Amino acid sequence: MNEMTPMADYVFAPEPTPTIPVAGSNKLFPVRRIYCVGRNFADHAIEMGHDPDKEPPFFFQKNPDSILPPGKDFPYPPETNDVHHEIELVVALKSGGTDIPLDKALDCVFGYGVGLDMTRRDLQGQAKKMGRPWETGKSFEASAPCSAIHPVSEVGHPAQGAIRLAVNGRTRQEGDLNQMIWKVPEMIAHLSRLFALRPGDVIFAGTPAGVGAVVRGDVMTGHVEGVDDITVTVV
Repeated sequence: MNEMTPMADYVFAPEPTPTIPVAGSNKLFPVRRIYCVGRNFADHAIEMGHDPDKEPPFFFQKNPDSILPPGKDFPYPPETNDVHHEIELVVALKSGGTDIPLDKALDCVFGYGVGLDMTRRDLQGQAKKMGRPWETGKSFEASAPCSAIHPVSEVGHPAQGAIRLAVNGRTRQEGDLNQMIWKVPEMIAHLSRLFALRPGDVIFAGTPAGVGAVVRGDVMTGHVEGVDDITVTVV
């Protein structure tokens, strides 16, 4: 709720702003928008049937309330039989703008976290075949589990380091942040030409190869070197 707007001016009470905890603090990071980078690792683009040399990464969105805070279980969503994990670096912005120069892009970053872009792959596949948007496959409730956000003052700007995910202790995804086709400054600069970026915007920065299905009872454990770990149980 806008602090300047009396509650009586609303037809019903607004939903609370989705938030992510800030590591080492009692502060919360308010989420405004979630942008996701598609096919930002060449090996993942190939496993999804695309040529990374001919098709640059692109962006799609999840809803802010798709965020699943750390410590929460992932509820297996309805209308699907094929839910996939995608481990990603999360970039949290403290400022924004339009047409942000590449050399100023990192100045917008508050911090980094570890996230999962959970995907109803069967619904996404149906949407692709029919030329329709991906929201049913990507932007459902709790589809964006996320660790706490670690400020830049703590972790710097990670540009290399292991990124991996295990399910029930067995590694499925493994790569390095230096394999990202578009680096973090490039993502921010490009997005700012498409949208007006603002404080509270979050970017899920793409996933390496090895995405796969999970079922109820599975435990997903993700890691981004120098940032954090995330553990989520499918229920």
